[in-house]
Order: sequence, then structure tokens, then C-alpha cells
Amino acid sequence: MRVAIMAKYKTKYACQECGYESPKWMGKCPGCNSWNTLVEEVTVKAAHRHEGLSGGTRQSAIPLTQVASEEEPRMDTTIGELNRVLGGGLVPGSLILVGGDPGIGKSTLLLQTSFALAHQGAKVLYVSGEESAKQIKLRADRLHMQTPPMFVLAENDLDLIEQHINQVDPHVLIIDSIQTVFHPAVQSAAGSVAQVREATAQLMRIAKGKGICTFIVGHVTKEGSIAGPRMLEHMVDAVLYFEGERHNTFRILRAVKNRFGSTNEIGIFEMKDRGLEEVANPSEIFLAERPFGVAGSTVVASMEGTRPVLVELQALVAPTSFVTPRRMATGVDHQRVAMIMAVLEKRMGMMLQNQDAYVNVAGGVRLDEPAVDLAIAVSIASSFRDHATNPHDVVIGEIGLTGEVRGVSRIEQRVREAHKLGFKRVIIPEKNIRGLDAPDDIQVIGVSNIADALNEVIRR
Repeated sequence: MRVAIMAKYKTKYACQECGYESPKWMGKCPGCNSWNTLVEEVTVKAAHRHEGLSGGTRQSAIPLTQVASEEEPRMDTTIGELNRVLGGGLVPGSLILVGGDPGIGKSTLLLQTSFALAHQGAKVLYVSGEESAKQIKLRADRLHMQTPPMFVLAENDLDLIEQHINQVDPHVLIIDSIQTVFHPAVQSAAGSVAQVREATAQLMRIAKGKGICTFIVGHVTKEGSIAGPRMLEHMVDAVLYFEGERHNTFRILRAVKNRFGSTNEIGIFEMKDRGLEEVANPSEIFLAERPFGVAGSTVVASMEGTRPVLVELQALVAPTSFVTPRRMATGVDHQRVAMIMAVLEKRMGMMLQNQDAYVNVAGGVRLDEPAVDLAIAVSIASSFRDHATNPHDVVIGEIGLTGEVRGVSRIEQRVREAHKLGFKRVIIPEKNIRGLDAPDDIQVIGVSNIADALNEVIRR
């Protein structure tokens, strides 16, 4: 006599922002403090086992000294900026998460990558849960791409996708997007926390087990982070963010996690009629519209991963009409700007407490390193005094609370980038002067405090 075993259903509430789970509904999520993000989900305790990365075969632990350290051969995407961000190319078996705002160009970038790899003989399977095969073909024709021998699948059932993966046996797999894929064993809507987590785990097992380089596209929330549980970013090998403004043609591909290369590496693209084109010299692009002889404009050399990039910092300081002056920053940390203004007030005697201050990084780039402190201070002081800075100067340095200028890393690369673009002088921390191998036709000036830097840069 056979007894039917019924699956046990259990109801829970999961936050769609952070993945927090609760047995009852709450208006505010205790995990991320977001309102109205807990959604009811039905989970099924099924009697199936998950396979591990070894595919179900029994393996024993071995000493690390017995593991062969072989260099993984990388696949060249023929897109130089993408190769740079990935650390030199695609690693077989890697799982890469690509996020970005809607309409920023994620699908276009991955479609161009698919075409480039397919033209080299790689077998590519492009799975779309948002577009039909005809729509993908129309987009390829609109971008004037010559159709290579690549495979296209419009499907969002993970079991059917896995069957096609076994049939095609691709070298590269692209899932667009992970929020549209659902696992039949999980009784919740596609895009929910449970579905995203389970689908990504299944794709990771497929990628590692078969050695398939897998791209998955992730939607972002209104705050700019990838939708779904935070654990999603921990599961993958690399996380790439595609950034940019819709009204601006430039796009920035930034690696915030990479197990096979440098983090915080960026690639610059320009959106044109034929798709995304690489920007070989981003510094020249960012400085193309820089005004000369204007107060509040300063050029800084920032390191983005392994690449030095010259960008323009702009500041506007004006008397306030409010009780509390406004402090606004775009492209740099707001708290860092407030600290630098406090240093200028205390150490330089500038009365900024009754002034509105606006700081902007031209070109839509975000600068996170402390080496841009001195350029921010120079821009604010230049606008406050209404004295223009020298347009042929590049300013580099970190500022301490006592007004000293601290040394920064990779100073030679920054100086050589300034020399390549025709700048005449570079203002750097005095500590970085020792042992500096700079080109002969560029003047390098070392400063020890913020007062020396302002005297050198701001015109009288």
C-alpha cells in the first residue's frame, strides 16, 4: 500500500528590498527600514535535494599544496573596456551580475558582447525573459550587427532553460534578466526574493559544473542597488554596475566586486546609433567642455582602478537666503565636502557658515578616493574669493583636519596622465616629491598644507 506524501505549504513575508523574512506582515521592514516592501510568499517543503557544485559526486578534502595552480585561460571579448573591467577577459565557469537603471544599455552591451564572442567561434546562448526572439533580431538589425551563429531563447522557466543549456552546450550563457526567471519548485511569483535566490543558485551550479561563463542581468531599485536579496551579490564572482544619465551619451561600467581582477575598475562607453562604442581616452572627453579663466573650476587626477582619469571639479559658493546654508554635492561624498569646508573655515578663516555651497563633478563620474580633497578645497576657495584658478594646473592631495596635505598613492601615473594631456603644472603633496620620476617638461610643485596650495593655484 502506497501512501501519498503531500508537500507542506508554509506562508511567510519577505522584504523585496533586503530579503528579510517574517512570519507575519509588517508595514516597515526591520532589516532595511523600508515601508510596504514585505510581500507574502508561499514556500513548499519539497522532498528534493540540491546538488552541490560537484554535481552530486562524492569528493574528499585534499591539502591545498596538492591543488594544481593553473592559470585559467580567459576569453577575449574584443571589447577593450569590458576586458579591462573584467580583469583581462572572461573566465570560464564565472558568474557575472550586471546591474543598471532601465534603458541605460545593459541589454545592448551584452548583445554586442554576444556577437563579438560568436564571431570568434564561441558558442553563445542568449536567454531573454523580457523580449521575444523577433524583438532581439530587430534590435540587432537596428544596431547594424551582422548576424553570427549564436542561439537565442525566449524563456523564463528555469527547468526548460537548463534543458536547452544541455542541448546547446554553450561557452557563454546570458540571462536577461534574473527577475523574470522562475523555478517551478518555488511557489512564489517571479522576481520575488525566494525566486531570485533559488534561480541564481541553480545558475551558479550550472556555470561551475559545466564551465560556462554566465552573465545575469539584475534590475535595480529606486535607490540604485540591485533588486533582490543582498546575498545575490555575494553568490556571484563579479558585480558590474552600468551607470550614466539618460540625457548624456556616456556610460560607465564599474566593477564593485571581481574575484578575477581589480575592483573599482571602470570602462567608458558612448551610446551611438550603432550601439555602445569604447572611449579610448576618457580624460580628454571629460575635459572637452572645460571653461578657462572661471572661478571654481579645478582639474584633479583620480585613480579609477588601475587607470588614471582627469576630471573637472566645479564649485559654486554664494550667499544664502536660508537660516541653514545649503550643502549639495554631486559625484563626491557630501560628508567629505562638509568636512573640507569646516577645515577652510577653521584653518583659512573663510566665513562659509553663511554661504550656500554646490560641488559637482563634470561628466557624471563619481569620485570616492581621498586624493580629490585638495581639488575640492581649491574649487570652493576659488569660488568664494571669486578668483580664477590656473587652467594649466592639476591638483592632487588628501586633506587632514589640521589643514595638512597628505600623500596619495600612484602619483607617477597621475602625473604622466596630466603630462599626456598637455598640463604645465601638477600640485601634489610634498611627501610624494621624494623619488618621483616625472617628465621633464611638466612642473611638479609639492605643498605641505592647504594654505600653500591655495597660494600656488588661485590667481590674484
